[in-house]
Amino acid sequence: MEQTFSSKAYLDMELLRFTTAGSVDDGKSTLIGRLLYDSKSIFEDQLDAVKRASIQKGSEHLNLALFTDGLRAEREQGITIDVAYRYFATPLRKFIIADTPGHIQYTRNMVTGASTANAAIVLIDARNGVIEQTHRHAFLASLLGIPHIIVCINKMDLMEYRQDIYQSILDEFQLFANQVFPEQDMRFIPISALHGDNVVKPSVNMPWYSGGTLLHHLETIPISQDHDLVHPRFPVQYVIRPESDEFHDYRGYAGRVAGGFFHPGDKVMVLPSRIETEITSVDTLTGPLTEAHPPMSVTLTLKDDVDLSRGDMIVGVDDIPAESCDISAMICWMNPKPMQLHGRYALKNTTRDVKCLIQDIDYVLNISTLEQITGATVVKMNDIARVQLRTTKPLFCDPYTTNRITGSIILIDEASNETVAAGMIV
Repeated sequence: MEQTFSSKAYLDMELLRFTTAGSVDDGKSTLIGRLLYDSKSIFEDQLDAVKRASIQKGSEHLNLALFTDGLRAEREQGITIDVAYRYFATPLRKFIIADTPGHIQYTRNMVTGASTANAAIVLIDARNGVIEQTHRHAFLASLLGIPHIIVCINKMDLMEYRQDIYQSILDEFQLFANQVFPEQDMRFIPISALHGDNVVKPSVNMPWYSGGTLLHHLETIPISQDHDLVHPRFPVQYVIRPESDEFHDYRGYAGRVAGGFFHPGDKVMVLPSRIETEITSVDTLTGPLTEAHPPMSVTLTLKDDVDLSRGDMIVGVDDIPAESCDISAMICWMNPKPMQLHGRYALKNTTRDVKCLIQDIDYVLNISTLEQITGATVVKMNDIARVQLRTTKPLFCDPYTTNRITGSIILIDEASNETVAAGMIV
């Protein structure tokens, strides 16, 4: 693998997480393989292994999909089943790719891969145009609050690189998007993942397109505003009390900033006690800071001794999140055992752990038609549903559309300790 930047520069780089979505055989794994191959992010032993596997499968070209389809079952069937994470970097950014399955029965896998993504690449086969699965994955990407959607119209080589084909697909997708998520940041790129057109290098076959390659968009999408920088939120993970003479009276509250900015001298409120106090320092392993913001992990010290432990939250004194035991959420059910109405589960929101009861199932979403089906009493694996929850202790939460950290939950089966659902607070 070529390295054209120093290790310090690498550590200081901005990190972009993105996921892929699309129907079966739209070329998601091939696209990721092309991105890794053309950006010279493949190790020699990986390349040799894929070359040998391509020859064994009788492929005319280097089978780029094999760089990501790591499971034997995936290679045999030619489909993606699990979420494959891949890492690479350019001189401008670091990247984490979540290559997610396209099948409807693996909806939970897509939700897992997309939950932390800054951007989603939605692939459309130029031969088939916008289909039901395209609507489904674009809707899920929007539902999961992914800030940026890049629509890649793939296999343009099989359509003679025709501009009218690209434009008609663009117009059809735009019409759907304007009805379902009109304010979404979207970009459109005509590509051929197999031949590399407009993936890393500009295409000589499509001179009519001048909107930049996929890699260019990934390197330049502004992601600093993807975090909630307005509402100060600091879930406490751990209380630091060093047992040493040097830090005899030190009491710090460690965690990851979930929203807003924190500075020494800021007036803050501690939840759930609602005691007001002041930040005295923002500390890290390498020394104090003058400012902390998402997604930094820091330790805050406070002017007053307050009763504060894991699961509590430090917030802006004039900007308090909702505090409630009644929660409305969109959930994706991830367990073979269905969710039952009036079922009891453990719930985790940021660092806070509570127990909850499923009070009501408002509707189950038909992912194929986006129809809301009311009257359901169970939610099955891969279902998306809106439910009403009652918790034993109040949560400090924001709507998921405002803050993807304080607005997200997971449900856990207390008997098996399995995570059974991921949810977004409405």
